[in-house]
Amino acid sequence: MKYNGKTYTAKEINDAIKANGGTARLTEVLGERFIACGLKEGVVTIDGTPGNALGAYLDGAEIVVHGNGQDAVGDTMNEGKIVIHGSVGDTLGYAMRGGKIFVRDNVCYRAGVHIKEYGDKVPVIVIGGKAGCFLGEYMAGGVIIVLNKDNAADPIGDYTGVGMYGGKILVRAESLDTVLPEQIKCSRMESAALAEFTPYIKEYAEAFGADVRSFISGNFYLLQPDSKNPYKRLYTNN
Repeated sequence: MKYNGKTYTAKEINDAIKANGGTARLTEVLGERFIACGLKEGVVTIDGTPGNALGAYLDGAEIVVHGNGQDAVGDTMNEGKIVIHGSVGDTLGYAMRGGKIFVRDNVCYRAGVHIKEYGDKVPVIVIGGKAGCFLGEYMAGGVIIVLNKDNAADPIGDYTGVGMYGGKILVRAESLDTVLPEQIKCSRMESAALAEFTPYIKEYAEAFGADVRSFISGNFYLLQPDSKNPYKRLYTNN
């Protein structure tokens, strides 16, 4: 089914998507919020720029956006996949606990805040371009990859990983000159050591028709917490 964002309200759009088994194409979308929230099945294709909280609480469906995303894309999503053929605003994947998000270009501040994993649920965020400050803030698990496709000198903003106590952040860059919190371990990696991350990079390349070889070459930095309790040193004498 095909729906025009100028004709229907966000609630009408969501009701229609669910009534059609979770599959729909939305055209001329411009700022409608909460599209496909909590959707368990189907594929929603969007032409335009959806509003805040696209795919919030997503629970198994797939969303493909031919355009940009605003704030809180994939907020608290549990399962499924979101593909953005553009850039995204703040708090991408906030408190995400499963599924995958692929952004072709850049993301703004606080992407991946407090994402977490449990059992076989490992949330994954792959960013093709750059990320703003506070990437992975309070991160408790999962994987964030910044591919830096345009080879920017500053692919991540300052304070990446502040309060991080689980998970991994992989950054493709010649060097990292950003201000990292003292509790973050930053180690340089060669492309030969990328086996754990390569399937996610390949999936990104397939989603956007890119050459995967251009993303698995060059220098990489792996950011991890040095403690599961990064603030212990602030509150005890140990």
